[in-house]
Amino acid sequence: MAHHIKPVKTEKKAPATSSSYSFGKKNYQLMIIGLVIITLGFVLMSGSEDIFSTTKMTIAPIVVVFGFAFEVYAILKKSDSNA
Repeated sequence: MAHHIKPVKTEKKAPATSSSYSFGKKNYQLMIIGLVIITLGFVLMSGSEDIFSTTKMTIAPIVVVFGFAFEVYAILKKSDSNA
């Protein structure tokens, strides 16, 4: 008595046509803006020779922190799926 095993047919799924990325174009644009703000803050921090200037001690760190906060916003912003 011979037992015949039938091959299992598998259905191949067509690749999805709609892309489902985590971030949209707007998110990437906002992230680039945030990086520019952070870079600007570090440039302000490295400015003149006076290490106790108001720019280096107060303004530049505030700009850097604002840049990081902007990055968090850019990451958490819901992307438009229809864009």
